[in-house]
Amino acid sequence: MAKRPILISIPHGGTKIPHEISDRVCITKKDLFEDGDAFTREIYGIKDEVQALIETDIARAFVDLNRETSDRPPKNPDGIVKSKTCHSQPIYSSQIFQNEPIVESLIQKYYDPYHKKIRDLLSTQSQIQLALDCHTMEAVGPSIAPDRGKERPLICLGNNYGNSCPDEWVQKLAECFQESFSLQEGDVKINEPFAGGYITRKYGNDPVPWIQIEMNRKLYLSDPWFDRKSFTVIPSRLSQLRDAFKTGLNLFCRQW
Repeated sequence: MAKRPILISIPHGGTKIPHEISDRVCITKKDLFEDGDAFTREIYGIKDEVQALIETDIARAFVDLNRETSDRPPKNPDGIVKSKTCHSQPIYSSQIFQNEPIVESLIQKYYDPYHKKIRDLLSTQSQIQLALDCHTMEAVGPSIAPDRGKERPLICLGNNYGNSCPDEWVQKLAECFQESFSLQEGDVKINEPFAGGYITRKYGNDPVPWIQIEMNRKLYLSDPWFDRKSFTVIPSRLSQLRDAFKTGLNLFCRQW
């Protein structure tokens, strides 16, 4: 089967601690798990079936690839290099933000190559017609979010209000996912609660359309699939979601 003309970006699926700062970290395993987009690489990582895929093994808590380089603590604790998790839990046992070389080294080693690869793929892979920035979201908005305390849809697609991708494209993808995931009307929202983060805004329509995908974690981090003690998910559930994702893309590509 021919590869789909799609670039997939998975910026928040990593779980590793950069070795440069490992001796300064105090974040717990639970907090690290809850701060990232758990299992996104397992769900969205269909590398052999799309034109290109880019991901990282470094956890979002330490280097957030979906932020601007100027977005840093103390102004924003949830910036490119964070001081606290999205649940306001401390990440470091000692301050690193007064040590500018360490912060810069994290950005240069982990952030810059990711964005360079995006630019290189977009400039050299003429087969790419659409890019997807793939995430998962908590079932209820956390305290740091604009929608804190509110229940979220099962899937959210963001196109920056038409600025990163034509509205008709994102609407069609929403319909395809509603079918492939066997969802009800209203379970898939557009630009609610997320219209698209930095990657979607930065690269949208330059030169190809971008859509941010957010999947609700209650689709797999809940009973009967999730073990809260080991932070593991029944593999068959991840396979089901992966298959539904692939089917949705197939439906969408057939209608191009």
